[in-house]
Amino acid sequence: MRADRLIQALLLLQGRESLTAAELAAELEVSVPTARRDLEALLAAGVPLYPQPGRGGGWRLIGGARTDLTGLTGPEATALFLQLVREGADSDAATRARRKVVQALPASFRVAAERIAATTVVGPEWGAAPGEPEPGEAALLQQAIADERLVSFEYGAERRTLEVVPLVVGRRGRRWYLMAAPAHPGTETADAARLRTYRVDRMGGLRALRARGRAAAGFVPGEAWDAMVTEMEARRGAASATVSVEAHAVAPLCSRFGVHARVIDEGDERSVVEVRAQSDEALAEQLAGWTPAARVLEPASVTRALADLGAQLVATYGSEGTARVR
Repeated sequence: MRADRLIQALLLLQGRESLTAAELAAELEVSVPTARRDLEALLAAGVPLYPQPGRGGGWRLIGGARTDLTGLTGPEATALFLQLVREGADSDAATRARRKVVQALPASFRVAAERIAATTVVGPEWGAAPGEPEPGEAALLQQAIADERLVSFEYGAERRTLEVVPLVVGRRGRRWYLMAAPAHPGTETADAARLRTYRVDRMGGLRALRARGRAAAGFVPGEAWDAMVTEMEARRGAASATVSVEAHAVAPLCSRFGVHARVIDEGDERSVVEVRAQSDEALAEQLAGWTPAARVLEPASVTRALADLGAQLVATYGSEGTARVR
């Protein structure tokens, strides 16, 4: 583990004007002689480092604290730290990561980073319950990808046990997903033709295996994820309806449907909007609450679904608005 320790020592030196062997030993939780040997090893490796004896001395990088061995500019360092704050506000791992990033930054950047940590608060949307922390399963999958290991888990109504090569871990909203594929028989390489997406919260008994597994040459995780998202959005927009919408309701209705809403004809009093969902029934459920500000023009299948939904409401609650309890 000495290589990890040397990297930490280098980052600490970069973030401070000077560092004594005793201070480094305390930071790395090693003995002072070990810390001194680490400093000498960095010097022998060609790191621009020199010892300054005497009171107030210590080991320094040539150029002082202004030397930025990460290559980060001020805005880049700030953006990186802000992302850490946003993504893992209270977890122990995120706290340790933020502390290490602060130590690694040059002094001029460190002040801004510490200010961000002290003044940035991340919470749920108004009226929403507090979000759950990142599941341990997501971290396990990420580590399995890093280690190029197969993973095993139970999935589906029949709870079949699957062994796959994890390839992409992603999040949409509050849900985490895994894109994975079985390995080609007799190899460690994932069969991209059998790539599938799994919801992490539906997995059972997830564990990393000793067997190795890796992506095929040329596999691009970002492109695979984007293709999956495009396909899923297309499925969610399989059914469409043309709706006449009052002017004041156009913007909120389009916001509600997101990418599945498109203004066809904009008018002063009413506009014609095309909306999409995965089925006629789903469209009816989403549009019912917009009546009478939004009126479906076509197709008839959606108006029938709305009528059926209205009949169910009347049957349940009665024409006088009194609930019928069964």
